[in-house]
Amino acid sequence: MGRRDDVTELGDAALVVAIGRYRQDALAEAYRRHGGAVFGLARRLLGDPHRAEEVTQEVFLRLWDRPDRYDAERGSLRSFLLVTCHGRAVDLLRADGSRREREDRTAQQAAGEPYDLEREVWDMALADSVRDALGELPEPERRAIELAYYGGRTYREVAELLDAPEGTVKSRIRSGLRRMRAVLAESGIGEAR
Repeated sequence: MGRRDDVTELGDAALVVAIGRYRQDALAEAYRRHGGAVFGLARRLLGDPHRAEEVTQEVFLRLWDRPDRYDAERGSLRSFLLVTCHGRAVDLLRADGSRREREDRTAQQAAGEPYDLEREVWDMALADSVRDALGELPEPERRAIELAYYGGRTYREVAELLDAPEGTVKSRIRSGLRRMRAVLAESGIGEAR
C-alpha cells in the first residue's frame, strides 16, 4: 500500500473512507475536528455534561461501526454527526419522559391503594440488600448490570459504552446476577415472602 496518508491532510469524505478501513487515526482526526461540536449540541439538548459525553462517544462509535451510513453527497460530515447526535439525545429525552410517566402512573396507583407499612419496610430492606449485593460484584459485572438495569440500555448499547463484545457483556450480566442471587439467598432475601 506504500506510505500511509497523513489523516490531517484528508478531507472529511476521505477521512470516512479511512475509518471504513479501520484506521483509528482517522477516527481520532474526525473526533478532533468535530467532537467539540457534537459534545456542545448534546450538552445543550441534555443539560448534563456526563450524558453529553456518553452521547458523543456513541456518535463516534456509530461512525466507526457504520461509516457507510455517511453520504458525502447529502451533506458535510459535521452535519451528519450532529444529526446523529440530535437523534440519540432526543431518544434519551423521550426515554426519560416515558420513565417519568410510568413513575407518575405507579405513584398515582399506589396513592389509591391503602398504605402498607410492612410492605414499605420490606421494600426498603430489599432495596438495601440488592444495593449491597451489587456493590460486592467485580467492577466489570457491576458496571454492565448498572448500565443495563439502572440505565435502561440494551445489551448492544452496554457493549458499545464499555467497548466490549456483546457476548462478553451478556456473560458479565448473567454471572453478576447469579452472584447477586447467591448473596441475597444467603441473607434470606431469595426466599418467598
